[in-house]
Amino acid sequence: MLPFNRFLLTVDATPLVAIDLLIPNEVGGYLLGHRVNKPAQGFWFVPGGRIRKNERLDDAFRRIARDELGRVDVERTEADLIGVYEHLYEDNFSGQPGISTHYVVLGYKLRGPIELESLPNTQHTAYRWATPEEIIADSTVHPNTQAYFGGHLPR
Repeated sequence: MLPFNRFLLTVDATPLVAIDLLIPNEVGGYLLGHRVNKPAQGFWFVPGGRIRKNERLDDAFRRIARDELGRVDVERTEADLIGVYEHLYEDNFSGQPGISTHYVVLGYKLRGPIELESLPNTQHTAYRWATPEEIIADSTVHPNTQAYFGGHLPR
């Protein structure tokens, strides 16, 4: 992990690479979490996280599933890559003015539902299930999440 100031310089100078997880349930809904941290603070968003330097994609996928879902047994081979997305934010993790955040995100959809017993609360204050139609229609769902379900990103 980079020290705070060094990571802030990285966010200011480069895109970050991340994985987002689209987790379906048995009745057509997808898991959303209410974001605690910037960027996208206060919005509903799919679980996800940054890939770390020298971290293999499979290792990153497992770590993100563990950190975001509390699951240690979710493998990238159980998901399909739905696309590569750009997430652009005017703010950053620290709230430091004048520094935007740029993510290149690999969106993965799990092929089927998984058991979710106790979801972590470090990144999200609450969780809910929503259908693709509900996600697209709900202004409290971040546009970057809506894009996974056919919504359009603002220009």
